[in-house]
Amino acid sequence: MATVEINRDAAAKPSASRGLDLKLEVVVIPVSDVDRAKAFYTRLGWRLDADFTSGDDWRVIQFTPPGSACSVIFGRNVTPAAPGSVRGLYLIVSDLEAARQDLLDRGIAVSAPFHGGGDVHAGPDEPYLFGSVRVSGADPKHGSYSSFASFSDPDGNGWLFQEVTTRLPGRIEGGSTTFASTVELAATLRRAAAAHGEHEKRTGGHDENWADWYADYIVREQAGQPLPS
Repeated sequence: MATVEINRDAAAKPSASRGLDLKLEVVVIPVSDVDRAKAFYTRLGWRLDADFTSGDDWRVIQFTPPGSACSVIFGRNVTPAAPGSVRGLYLIVSDLEAARQDLLDRGIAVSAPFHGGGDVHAGPDEPYLFGSVRVSGADPKHGSYSSFASFSDPDGNGWLFQEVTTRLPGRIEGGSTTFASTVELAATLRRAAAAHGEHEKRTGGHDENWADWYADYIVREQAGQPLPS
């Protein structure tokens, strides 16, 4: 079992800059052919925010994935990194199979679902959050954060889908419940409906207050709190 050392004093101390937001908004990825990369990210269905150029020496293109607060930038003379050298770019999705099917429908190659090997983290596969072991299929327990799929752009920059349905406690700031897209909201409603169906089986009858139950489930799920039974 892995052991993680934690500076408890530092972990318990709130940031002195809490009045100042630090928002990660841009990730720069290195590409060899700017127009080819632009065509690829356009095929993904991402929003094109900018395409600035100055002669043959400089060009910046920015795309934003649907529902994301962070964008990607690539171009000419914008990074010293070798083309295709960026790995481990995570796209958080609420429905892994729907995200995979969307790419397949767009003609983009994407891996089959996979999950980690439990306490086995060293193996022959390309490393990711759970180590270098990729077990075929989605997580059999359907655990949040535990199912993945991967794809790459034409240069080999590596992207991963990670399915997150319930956030760990403390990962959502404030008391608000928000959704990045109608797709994410619909997936949450489907999970709530399935859970409510089990709730009605246990109680043995129709729940007239189903709307309140749904609302409680959705808020708790996003905040990483224990779900209603």
